[in-house]
Amino acid sequence: MTLYLTHRYHFSAGHRLHNEALSAEENRRLYGKCNNPNGHGHNYQLEVTLAGPIDPATGMVCDLALLDRVVDEAVLTPFDHRNLNLDEEAFRRRVPTTEHLCIEIFNRLAGKLEVETPAGVRLARVRLEETSLNFFEYHGEEKNIQGRVRD
Repeated sequence: MTLYLTHRYHFSAGHRLHNEALSAEENRRLYGKCNNPNGHGHNYQLEVTLAGPIDPATGMVCDLALLDRVVDEAVLTPFDHRNLNLDEEAFRRRVPTTEHLCIEIFNRLAGKLEVETPAGVRLARVRLEETSLNFFEYHGEEKNIQGRVRD
């Protein structure tokens, strides 16, 4: 039996959507006000979903204190109240869209949770809400029928 555990977190971060490979005009057209030279910020809401069996000894999929610690170390401490373009190596050469941020968070958490959580528990989903109108979900890489990796 697989159960899904979802926990919600909050952090605030600033960024500027700007692609160095494009002209200033193309960046303004593509990213609009999000291309402001001084950047802008969001109060992100992050949902982390784990999937796994219920541990017969604890009655839980995962200890929430363990999950909180991993999320704090991998996501909240490095991203909260930071400028993603300037403070995060992952976004020095990649436009810090919320899509890219969602994938980055998933990858950071997947590696740590694989080591820290009980056997059979896996990161199933990351959902990142940028505004009340926009949110993004990433479930990791999946293999299609031919065995090729797809995102």
